[in-house]
Amino acid sequence: MNSHPNMLHQPAFLDVESSLSGRRWVGPSIELDRAAEALTQATRLPRPVAQVLARRGIAADEADGFLNPALRDLLPDPRSLRDMEKAATRLIQAVQRKERIAVFADYDVDGGTSAAQLIVWLRHFGRPATLYVPDRIDEGYGPNAPAMADLAAAHDLIICVDCGTLSHDALAAATAAEVIVLDHHLGGETLPPALAVVNPNRQDESGDLAHLCAAAVVFLCLVEANRQLRVSGQSGPDLMRFLDLVALATVADVAPLIGVNRAFVRQGLKVMARRDRPGLVALGDCARMDTAPAAYHLGYVLGPRVNAGGRVGQADLGARLLSTDNPHEAQALAERLEGFNTERREIEAAVRAAAMTQAEERGLDAPLVWAAGNGWHPGVVGIVASRLKETAGRPAIVIGVEDGIGKGSGRSVSGIDLGSAIQRLASEGLLIKGGGHKMAAGLTVAEDQIDAAMARLSELLARQGAGALGPADLRLDGMLMPGAANVDLVEMLENAGPYGAGASGPRFAFGDCAILFAKRVGESHLKITFGDGLGARLDAIAFSAFDGPLGPALLDHGGKRFHLAGRLDINTWQGRQSVQLRLEDAALAT
Repeated sequence: MNSHPNMLHQPAFLDVESSLSGRRWVGPSIELDRAAEALTQATRLPRPVAQVLARRGIAADEADGFLNPALRDLLPDPRSLRDMEKAATRLIQAVQRKERIAVFADYDVDGGTSAAQLIVWLRHFGRPATLYVPDRIDEGYGPNAPAMADLAAAHDLIICVDCGTLSHDALAAATAAEVIVLDHHLGGETLPPALAVVNPNRQDESGDLAHLCAAAVVFLCLVEANRQLRVSGQSGPDLMRFLDLVALATVADVAPLIGVNRAFVRQGLKVMARRDRPGLVALGDCARMDTAPAAYHLGYVLGPRVNAGGRVGQADLGARLLSTDNPHEAQALAERLEGFNTERREIEAAVRAAAMTQAEERGLDAPLVWAAGNGWHPGVVGIVASRLKETAGRPAIVIGVEDGIGKGSGRSVSGIDLGSAIQRLASEGLLIKGGGHKMAAGLTVAEDQIDAAMARLSELLARQGAGALGPADLRLDGMLMPGAANVDLVEMLENAGPYGAGASGPRFAFGDCAILFAKRVGESHLKITFGDGLGARLDAIAFSAFDGPLGPALLDHGGKRFHLAGRLDINTWQGRQSVQLRLEDAALAT
């Protein structure tokens, strides 16, 4: 699928060169408009939906398959990944021989969902597994030699999930056991000493499946294991029931929502809606989720809570919650994670304020936005990096320093490969260690090397074009009238999703609107009702509007008319559905 053409030199959409938030509005190119028109005529889809499909490079004969992604059509052959057959065979062997199995998992959502799949799959055969999740602060990311040596002394097989690809020394310490790695982080020039390293981002892989998260790699391994069992006349558990975990990891780990990942998320949300997994039911209830799960809930409601244990609490809570079949245990674990998530928010707010001040002093228009501070909790630096990235539209790194050592986390923007740049930095000796993937990375650096490392990283990212990004541009899929924004249209737009990394959600402009009602909500949000003068009106909510000029300008509009831009949502209240605009920007209509 082709991304849409470069739009830097197009005329500003609705002539908005500088909006209230200082951004230039850019609409679809002439070529995209033509493609959308052709799609509308060929498929009878509403123009806004055709606009989204055209942006994704979908032709008319592909539209139905895209809108209804089927896992059976999109699921790759697991054996297309190196070492997969060997890994699945060894896993079955461990079950049949009643061997002692350990699962070594990363402490984030991807690691937790990966571990949970293996634990639940093994439980089907009556086989227990030892779960080991390293402490983020005491042990850091990935396998370490003492832990691997201890596990190897008491187990026959260790399966490392969402980690291990770069852990040569740690895996070498596991002399008394065999090791399988199921991972997706960028591989180095050599593989670690393991029986099997299954990773779509190994250097000797084609890269066709580079968009998979670790939970998807684990799922494919279990698909292959079930296939091998069927060949020998046996059966494994129903893997369709695992798709809620794969969906959660895919969205929370910011994997691009393309190809099979779309099917994973779409099907996984349907599985999740059945409320069969006690851990996710308990977590959703703690978070007061009262609507059917959507991709938003995976990334912003459930994901942060699963992550909270690894960030500020106990690292294995997420994996234990997701793998338990006991509702009472699930409830207790969910409540603990809810408490840790509240604590995480408070810590994050303090670090974010300090990091933002520091980054602004350096300037938010450099190829890399970064901040480092003594005592910043390593469990929240990744989230704060995400916030910096969103604010600046640039790759961002945030580093917490303790005892002369900085532990940092980075988040990137589309088109800039942060993981490979971090790996290059490590190979040049500027980092103690570092790695990751295109959109996210982690690093450990000596305090006296931070400035030099960040300067070099900025240079590497500039070569990829990070300094030339247009953070001030607001990309729009076209214009809508308030009367056209009905529930049916929003549901059809949702059907062209899920939206997220690599598949940004549709954003529309509403031109020349009158503000009919405006009210400040909470500390910094704004609620408005607007109309086009033809009788149609639409409600809108602008989150954090009073953190910038948007809130004050619209609250004190003085009868002026505005162009408004944002994303459409369905708002459910007491069983009734209505359309609401999540307002992101506005400009005076001239």
